[in-house]
Amino acid sequence: MSSPSPPDPADAGLPAEAPAPAPKPAAPQDELELSTGGREMRLSDIDSSVRADPPYRDFRRGVRLPILLFIATCLSTFWVGAANWNPTAPQYLGTYEQIWATITGNWHQGVYYMLAVLAILLTHEMGHFLMTLRHRIPASYPLCIPVPINPIGTMGAVISMDGLRANRKEIFDIGLAGPLAGLAVAIPILWIGVGQLDLSKPPQPDEVELYNPVIVRWMIEARHPEWAAKSSWVAISQLAGNPLFMAGWVGMLVTGLNMLPVSQLDGGHTIHGLFGDESYKIARGFTVVAIMYVVWNIDQASIWTIMLILVILLGIHHPPTSDDSIELDDRRWIIGMASLSIPILCFPLLGIKT
Repeated sequence: MSSPSPPDPADAGLPAEAPAPAPKPAAPQDELELSTGGREMRLSDIDSSVRADPPYRDFRRGVRLPILLFIATCLSTFWVGAANWNPTAPQYLGTYEQIWATITGNWHQGVYYMLAVLAILLTHEMGHFLMTLRHRIPASYPLCIPVPINPIGTMGAVISMDGLRANRKEIFDIGLAGPLAGLAVAIPILWIGVGQLDLSKPPQPDEVELYNPVIVRWMIEARHPEWAAKSSWVAISQLAGNPLFMAGWVGMLVTGLNMLPVSQLDGGHTIHGLFGDESYKIARGFTVVAIMYVVWNIDQASIWTIMLILVILLGIHHPPTSDDSIELDDRRWIIGMASLSIPILCFPLLGIKT
């Protein structure tokens, strides 16, 4: 038996009861008051802005490639030194017997040059590498670049690093550590080599000559005043038996070249650390002056044309760091400003001529 249903209020003539209104959603709290030890804090007082991290790349430090390139650079610099820095000459690079005679007859010069030039290059790159470790910036081991067909035997060495993680002060430290470390080794080697230099014999016709940067000319004039008038150029034939001078000259070339204030060279890192966003003005001004210089001295300075084109293609401006708002302290500022003289003293403006 079913129970009767309750009567409908409308049928009974009674007013219908209105449904209860739905509760309104709570408005978001712009301010949250906290009380700690009698002190009130509001959520609006807390700075919740978070700086977005740059897109870091997965950085892996390999060992095999640096070792292979190091061995190849040892061989190329040894060969260039043994061949009296004229590695493609027919009397050296000809038959197997000629190559073997060059190696066995002049191996000691090849070894001395190899050890001296690699000491400079690796010290330079280890300056960078150790500074990346100090600032915890991922970086590769030094990568040497062998070139067995030029009078130097190498194009220097580089390290690859995740520069997006470095701030303005850190990129300054990393950029400047290499040149200063390299100079600490290159200057004593060059000084010894200048002492062994003999410019009494004139250069041979159509042979390779090296233009001496300012610091090399000063050393020649200090140690050999009688050759002050001959201090601008030195011929390859005048360097026979003097591997330390050649290694020191290469050290000056590498240091001066890297300290040019443009792009992501060591000099580019340095001026960005010094001047921040304003560093692009110096980079642009230097590029204009460099182009004018090469064009004006195209018959002697044409060796730098390819390098200048490469720098322009890679970009003359330094990219922003992870934090460009950080200012350098006084000690870094003084060292950085003094370091701007390095390319003036060390870079051979006219390079190599034949």
